[in-house]
Amino acid sequence: MKTSPLRRAGLLALAVGATVGLSACAGATAPGAAPAASAPADTATRVALSYPGGIVVLDGDTLETVGEVSSEEFTRLNAAGDGRHVMVTTSAGFQVLDAGTADTDPVLTDLVFPAAKPGHVVTHGGTTVLYADGTSDSTIFDTDALLASTDALPETRTVAGVEAHHGVSIVLEDGTFITTVGNADGRNGVIATDPSGATIAETADCPGVHGEGTAQDEAVVLGCENGAVVYADGAFTKLTAPDQPYGRMGNAYVSETSPLVVGDYKDDRDAEGYLLHRVALIDTDAKTQRVVDMPAGAEYTFRDIARGPGDLAYVLASDGAIHVLDPATGEFTDAFPVIDAWEGPVEWQDAHPAIKVSGDIAYVTEPAKNAVHAVDLTTGEVVTSATLEHTPNEIALTK
Repeated sequence: MKTSPLRRAGLLALAVGATVGLSACAGATAPGAAPAASAPADTATRVALSYPGGIVVLDGDTLETVGEVSSEEFTRLNAAGDGRHVMVTTSAGFQVLDAGTADTDPVLTDLVFPAAKPGHVVTHGGTTVLYADGTSDSTIFDTDALLASTDALPETRTVAGVEAHHGVSIVLEDGTFITTVGNADGRNGVIATDPSGATIAETADCPGVHGEGTAQDEAVVLGCENGAVVYADGAFTKLTAPDQPYGRMGNAYVSETSPLVVGDYKDDRDAEGYLLHRVALIDTDAKTQRVVDMPAGAEYTFRDIARGPGDLAYVLASDGAIHVLDPATGEFTDAFPVIDAWEGPVEWQDAHPAIKVSGDIAYVTEPAKNAVHAVDLTTGEVVTSATLEHTPNEIALTK
């Protein structure tokens, strides 16, 4: 009998083995920058912003530039989860950016986790997972291990992929490994395996599976082109979108202290551009999904939703305001004007406004003005702004 792709994914998880990562090809560093230090991370937030050919790092309190490094023409940025490092996706893999401390300058280190077509970075429960789209391999390591590394990558283990696709993986606190299933022709499923590699649960009812988020009590949500799936208590539950056959949730924005998940949502497969006008709301306890409309004249992209104070959602919209959404009621309760109105990107990689949140502070980019703003989400006040020498694109916070 022919083995299904889902079953083969479970079998291959048995091949998980411990390996020790070695540094790969060198990356550019700022002149005179110090090597990555092993001291614990300090309490300051650093804001990393990519631009064509480089990355600038700002102090989260003042938005003053604390360092700048050269990199490739287009890079993606993801927090490493340890309060100090940022993963930079390059042609070689996931390169480690040390964002620095009060006593050290930022530096793009020579440490690279090799990966063919590096994709998603997921941090949860003290574990970081790096997903390589070119092989569907998942590289796993203790999140804080980078803080003790100065000249070599930390110890890693790898779950080999079955068939390459644009996917994502996550490791739960009990060692459960959850990963997407697909191939070059598409993605349609998710599988959960225990630490020995044995299959716990699987589903093939998630066409176009993309993105993940872990809510309260480790309920994992993944988006599908016709809704979403929730993994909880050892089983997958399918949530059907109100729009059929197409109602796509592509990314999950979560709080680990709330069972409520917010997702970006597209209801027209053939719609041009990347601006969206509706938002998905998922209750992982009740196993329900509904969709709410954005306020009139307010649209957004995948870069424009974040969770923040009160477990609320904050949507940076095309009218230039941050719209405050209560996931429990589905009501927009406030709006904070921050930047000028803007139009959606021609390509998703193009620079356009984005939002990331640390504590009560939202960091908002405004590429049209080469600017970044810090906004107090408890008051809506823009507390600090800075003008940059380059047009910001991707943004990542160290904490």
